[in-house]
Amino acid sequence: MTDWIAIGRDGADISAHAMRGASLIKSTRAPDEAGALAALAFEAAQQVRIGDGAPDPLPAPVLPGAAGAALPGLVQKAPPDVIAARVRLWIAGLLARQPGWDGVVCALEDGINHWVQISAGEAVSAQSFLTPRLVSALGGTMPPAPDAIADSLSRPERLAAHLRAAEVSNRPDAISGHLIGVELAAARPYWLGQQVALIAPDGAAPGLDLALGDQGVPVELHSRESLLPEGLGALARAFGLNG
Repeated sequence: MTDWIAIGRDGADISAHAMRGASLIKSTRAPDEAGALAALAFEAAQQVRIGDGAPDPLPAPVLPGAAGAALPGLVQKAPPDVIAARVRLWIAGLLARQPGWDGVVCALEDGINHWVQISAGEAVSAQSFLTPRLVSALGGTMPPAPDAIADSLSRPERLAAHLRAAEVSNRPDAISGHLIGVELAAARPYWLGQQVALIAPDGAAPGLDLALGDQGVPVELHSRESLLPEGLGALARAFGLNG
């Protein structure tokens, strides 16, 4: 089995993963690369840099078909978007768990919700939203108010008025609900008539899962943490590091 290390930025920190073929041995996280590697204490001649290199333009395979020294992110020209390489790994983990899966992934990544259309192992298109950042900036709370989600999903043009009413009424849960409702209204082309996989921290996507369920959308929840080992294993197979 090939010993190798996957390393790259993970939010504000650096994450390092000790791999033996397609199996994850250990993961560490530190403010800098030296600290992450020291904590990993794993000897390997080969590293794969997660997030290095020029992003692959959409549409693109979820994982490259040829070995490389890095796994870059994804980029889209219109509408302009950038998707981090670690999101790519989560999606690869989903496809490893459910081969042949087609549909739409909504991946929650540090203040950004990425909606990505997946077909035949490719990321076809994407639309991302800053909804979690707006919820935080405006003092919204979870779980979001279902009535607010419904109001702004059906009347997204009234968002500013809805937010003011929630503020005056001292309803922070309604602030969150209105913002989620507007996101769902804008993302309707992605989820309407599709199956949706929500990839979220600890598998929790407050409001989004229930709101999509209320629209009759088949939704499955996955934790980012559980998909990462499977994504790294898929990367090993794609890069020929599993032998």
